[in-house]
This record gives sequence, structure tokens and C-alpha cells, in this order.
Amino acid sequence: MVQPVVPPTQSKQARTVLAAGLLGSSIEWYEFYIYGTAATLVFSKLFFPSFDPLVATMLSLSTFAVGFIARPVGSIIFGHFGDRIGRKSMLMITLILMGVATFCTGLLPTYDQVGIWAPIMLVALRVLQGFSLGGEYGGAILMTVEHAGPRRRGLFGAIVNTGVGWGLLMATLAYLALSQLPDEAFYTWGWRIPFLASIILVGVGLFIRLKIEESPEFEAVKKQGKVTERPVIEVLRRFPLRVVLMCMAYLSSGVTFYVATVFSLSYGTLVVGVSRTLMLTVVSISLCVSIPAMIFFGWFSDRYDKRKIFLYSTIAMMLVPYLWFSLVSTGNQLLMQLGFIALILCHAANYGTLPGFFSGVFPAYIRYSGLSLGYTLGAVLAGGFAPITATYLLDVTHSWVAIAIYMSAVGVLSIIGTLALRGRNVAEETLPIEPNDSKDSPVRA
Repeated sequence: MVQPVVPPTQSKQARTVLAAGLLGSSIEWYEFYIYGTAATLVFSKLFFPSFDPLVATMLSLSTFAVGFIARPVGSIIFGHFGDRIGRKSMLMITLILMGVATFCTGLLPTYDQVGIWAPIMLVALRVLQGFSLGGEYGGAILMTVEHAGPRRRGLFGAIVNTGVGWGLLMATLAYLALSQLPDEAFYTWGWRIPFLASIILVGVGLFIRLKIEESPEFEAVKKQGKVTERPVIEVLRRFPLRVVLMCMAYLSSGVTFYVATVFSLSYGTLVVGVSRTLMLTVVSISLCVSIPAMIFFGWFSDRYDKRKIFLYSTIAMMLVPYLWFSLVSTGNQLLMQLGFIALILCHAANYGTLPGFFSGVFPAYIRYSGLSLGYTLGAVLAGGFAPITATYLLDVTHSWVAIAIYMSAVGVLSIIGTLALRGRNVAEETLPIEPNDSKDSPVRA
């Protein structure tokens, strides 16, 4: 029979793991999003200067998408070793790789200085960022959730997931401050500061992660000799449908978030005609609302059905984009802010519940590989291509309606995935499943 692992009795260690997961996640996402912000505001001018502004923006956002394409590769490699060696060591490596890639981006020469080599080096570093983040997310979530007690898994997972909000908030505030510089100073050296300063955050994150202990559930799997030699192959052999369903379930969350936080910057400045500062301010305020909301929904998910919260919030994300675009297109800061808050709250309910829901889909001995693969495949299809898809639809139709329809259509796919996907109780199943449960069929929590 499957034997539960007793949660760690030392709450101090659980809190340390939670702090390490939140800080590491915030740093990784900060580094990931300063690239996204720069891709919208800076890179089109410095690395693709020979094109029409809208075309240059699409090319710049394409380099943003490249990072997502690299994420499944990172999820496979880090998931493999995370399920074989442990979660902690993989989290150290991913943080270092992300830090190196981000710092070097801040040192890059521009197109005017080295020609075609500038965008080539930019893409190479973006690939390294995506590779790192592909292994970071699953490991950070699992380390935290597997240390949490059975009644705090949703809350702890949601707190770590707020690293997305904190990271984007730090990135947005950094560029908001730097946007006060004269354009010449901003495009010459100002945009580099957030990339170079990230090395300090990486040092702090590594210091804290050195203090945490390995996941108790992985230690239990290892102690009982249940570590598999090929976890990724095991996931694809026994649970391919769950990977696909997890990918589908995530799509709406990814598209909503990246359209709202990345594409909106170019939409607001190029189409609505508001200032760069105003758009960054509106996004920043929305994130300040999103972070506590995400924590609330994570806490609530420990007391209510995680899957239902995830489902209802997905339905909301299908409908709200029409309101959001209508309000943003007014150019009125108050109305724009209300639209952003409405959209971001729907996303917070979904993304705050996601860790507790998704972490229960796979058994512990292949959980790092399964969660990382399903999530990152969804991230590629959703987040990686959402900004460029939205830009393309705007260029072709000259209207936001097509983009809202695109977000709704993605929501339908996520609803289908969510209805078919059922999580396992992580507290009750931490070891390989029994032979009579080897079929890839939905399982109730």
C-alpha cells in the first residue's frame, strides 16, 4: 500500500523553505520579466532598428518567445535529475544559470555596434534564461509543497507562486524609475541597470537556499529504494495524457497574464497613445493587488475544492478580456486601472490555486519531471506566443476584438483540460503507484 510521509515537525524549517522558495522564485521571474519589459520597450530599437516599429516589436517579442521554447528542455533535464538526485541541488543550479544569463544580457553590445551578432547573442542568452526557468518552477513549488503540512499545501504553493508577481513588480518598478531618464540616457545605459543589478539578488538567493533541507517526500522515496532511473520516460510511458491535460489546463492562465503584462505595454503606448510611464504604473498597481489575492485564494483552496476554484477562475478569464480591452482603450487612467484589476484578480484566483492542484497530479517519484513538463509545455504554447500572437492579430485586424476572442478560445481548451484532470492527494500518495493504478486515467483528489 501507499504509505504517507509524515510532514516535518520543525515548522522553522518549513518557513525557511517557504522563504527560500519565494525569494528564489521572485528572483528568477524578475530576471525573466526584465527581459520581457525590455523586449517591448527597448530591444526593438537597439537590436532590430532597421524595421517598421510594429515589425521590430514583433521581432523583439519573438526573442521573448524563444525563452519559452527552451523551457521544456530545461524541465526535462532538471526534472530528470531532480527526481534522481534531489530538488535542492537543481534549484541551486537553475538560480546560478539564470543569474549569469541575465547579467550578461546587461553587457551586450547593440546592433549599431556589432551588427547581426547583437540579436544572435541576445537570443542565445534568452535561451539560457528559458532553460533555467524550465527547471526552476517545478523544483521551487515541490520543495515548498512537500515541506508543508497537509493543511497548508495550497497556501504555501500560492505564496511561492506570488514570486511571479513580485518578480514582475520589481522589473516594472525598475523600468518605471528608469523611464524618468532622458531617452538618450535610457537607451544608452539606463536599460542595462536592472540586468546588471540582478547579480546581487542572485547572491542573496543562493545564500538562503544553501540553508534549506531536501524535500522529506523525496528522501522517503530514496530511502525506500523507489527512485527511478528514467523519470521522464516513466512519465511519458505511464501518464502522457496527464501531461497533455496539465498543459491544456494552464493555457488560459499563461495567455491572460502575458497579454496583460507584456503585450499591453506596446498596445497602450503604440495604439492607445498613453505614455510608457502610465502603462508601467497601471501594471504595477495591478500586481500589488494580485499578490495578496493570490495568497488568499491559495489559503482558500486548502478549505475548498482546488479544482473547482481553478475551473471557475478559468471561465472568468474567458469573459473579462472584453471588459479589460474596452476600459484600456479609453486611455483614462482610472478606467484602465479598473480593467487591469478585474483581469488580474481572475488570474490571481487561477494561478494562486495552481500549485496545490498541479502538485497532486503525479506521484512523488516522478513528480518533478511530470509537473515541470506539463507546466512548461503549457507555458510555451501560452506565454511564449501570447504577446506575438496578440501583436499579429492587432496588425491584421486593427482591433482588439480578435485578441479577446483568441483569449476566450484558449479558455475553452483550459476548461476541457481542467475538467478531465484530477489531482491526487499529495499527503496520501508520495510513493510509486501500485500496479492496479498504472492506467493513465483521471483520479479524484
